[in-house]
Amino acid sequence: MRITKLESFLCNAGLRNYLFLKLHTDEGIVGISEASLEWQEEATQRVLHEFFEKRYVIGANPFDVESLCHRMVRDQYQGGAVAMTAISGIEIGCWDIIGKALGQPIYNLIGGIVHREIPAYANGWYGGKADPREFAAKAKTVVEKGYRALKFDPFGTASKNLTREELELALDIVTAVHEAVGPGVELFIEGHGRMSVHSALEVAHRLEQVSNIGFFEEPVTSESLDLLKEVKEKTRIRIAAGERLYTLPDYFRFCAMRAAEIVQFDVDHIGGILPAKKVAAMAEAQDIFFAPHASVGPVAAQAALHIDISTSNLFMQEAFHEFDVPWRSEFVCGYQPIEHGKWKIPTKPGLGVDLDDEAIKAHPAIPNNFPSLWDRGWITHFDQNR
Repeated sequence: MRITKLESFLCNAGLRNYLFLKLHTDEGIVGISEASLEWQEEATQRVLHEFFEKRYVIGANPFDVESLCHRMVRDQYQGGAVAMTAISGIEIGCWDIIGKALGQPIYNLIGGIVHREIPAYANGWYGGKADPREFAAKAKTVVEKGYRALKFDPFGTASKNLTREELELALDIVTAVHEAVGPGVELFIEGHGRMSVHSALEVAHRLEQVSNIGFFEEPVTSESLDLLKEVKEKTRIRIAAGERLYTLPDYFRFCAMRAAEIVQFDVDHIGGILPAKKVAAMAEAQDIFFAPHASVGPVAAQAALHIDISTSNLFMQEAFHEFDVPWRSEFVCGYQPIEHGKWKIPTKPGLGVDLDDEAIKAHPAIPNNFPSLWDRGWITHFDQNR
């Protein structure tokens, strides 16, 4: 079997654009995938076609996925998120082809079923909310859908050293959500790498007084592993991070240092499914759990799900699905992956989803459509298209 054609499709999902892929083969099997990179999809698309497609993809045997991706990682030389996301898209597409050729879901080819229930934690639900009462009211509606864990960023546009007003407002929001959902629902506090070590520790020590804090994510930028570890060692709250790392050596350092208790690799950025399994194994050896980052589209989330099902040290899986734009599920032929706060186990061969070409055409990409997380617009316009 050989890959004969690589197609890519840009489309819009509100304040995000998605980049979907199709890998065609000479046996008629088409692998689907995703190579969405937060607000850098056009750059990724260009690298896919100008570099990887012509040099590596056309004529490749999709079953030789390890060799193919090793050469792509090695030869692109400069690395970085764009190149690694392009490689991830190709790798995931190869696995979809392999699964379809063998008539098996991908998880059966990389370890089989370890977890028959995959709990989801809700993200994206708080868009446009800034007041503690608004957060609390919205959190109640999320719990009513069956979720037992919620993630949210209560820090507005804070950067590095939080002012007293920013700190107290953030803590008021956390307290309001805690009181609204009760102690039986875990709260995951998103830092987006905003803080200095001093501010992060001040927040962490105050959060220690809230009984149901599940983890504090990216209190400092996760590229700064020494700073991350410093925060982790000075608080009782679990620290989660890692979504902005891209290479196996970076994750090896993360795990060897035990820089956090939970590693949040992104299957869509790390190089794909096999590299994700490798990082999960590194983490397991250091008593670290993994909770895949999955903030882009539904195909990338589906790829993460196959890792979750087949790997023992899973913590939980992020879920935007019910809090994204209404047409998100249309991109993958109406697939509804979440039921009462849990992910459904796919049973179809490969990834278990198919792209809907007409739905993709109906929502063309919008250039430069997401404001900076340090711009007030990310709060006020977050849910403008819902």
